[in-house]
Amino acid sequence: MKSQALHGHLDALLLSVLEGGALHGYAIIEALKSRSGGTLNLPTGTIYPALRRLERAGHVESEWSTVNGRERRTYRLTDSGHRALAGERASWEELSTTVGRFLGPTTTGPATT
Repeated sequence: MKSQALHGHLDALLLSVLEGGALHGYAIIEALKSRSGGTLNLPTGTIYPALRRLERAGHVESEWSTVNGRERRTYRLTDSGHRALAGERASWEELSTTVGRFLGPTTTGPATT
């Protein structure tokens, strides 16, 4: 799936992945890939700018650590991020219900014009 198809939803997906606890960037990418059954295989050039945007908005905090001699940045949700995720879930529910009325299984009945 291309990142353009996720326009407007990537932040919510990242917040959701971080809801389970702090992760470093590569682990976030792997979690997206795993939870999507391999459909979301997004490049670092898509993920890291979004994480920086979420950090500037106060939804994510990060810190540097050294693991096995390698430095990596670990991201975690803030209280604001948890609230933002709750709002994203409510918006998604409303959107998916509304779009489902049009793109979901068809119902039999007279056509209207």
